[in-house]
This record gives sequence, C-alpha cells and structure tokens, in this order.
Amino acid sequence: MSRTTIVSIIYIIGLIFGALFLKIWSADTNVYKGLLGLGWTAIFLISLFLADKHEKS
Repeated sequence: MSRTTIVSIIYIIGLIFGALFLKIWSADTNVYKGLLGLGWTAIFLISLFLADKHEKS
C-alpha cells in the first residue's frame, strides 16, 4: 500500500472521529471547531505532499 493511500485513510478516519465524537459539524459550531478542522486538513495536505515527494525520489 502506498504512503499516499495510508495518509488518505488516516485523514478519513480523523474526519469520522471529528464528526462523531467532537461534533465538528453540529449546529453549535464555534471558531475552535473550525480551526480544528482547518488544522487537520492542513496536516493532511502537508503529509500528502511529503508522501508524494518521498515516492518520487
């Protein structure tokens, strides 16, 4: 399994965890939850970039 696939699976698991347990997409959304989702996506994009860079070299 490639690193890109593993990073994507971890990201999806994190989204499911955030939706079910942290209630990120509930009606009571605040700035903290928005920044949490944004930070998780930023970590995913950085990991995806590094995984792709590692596969090419």
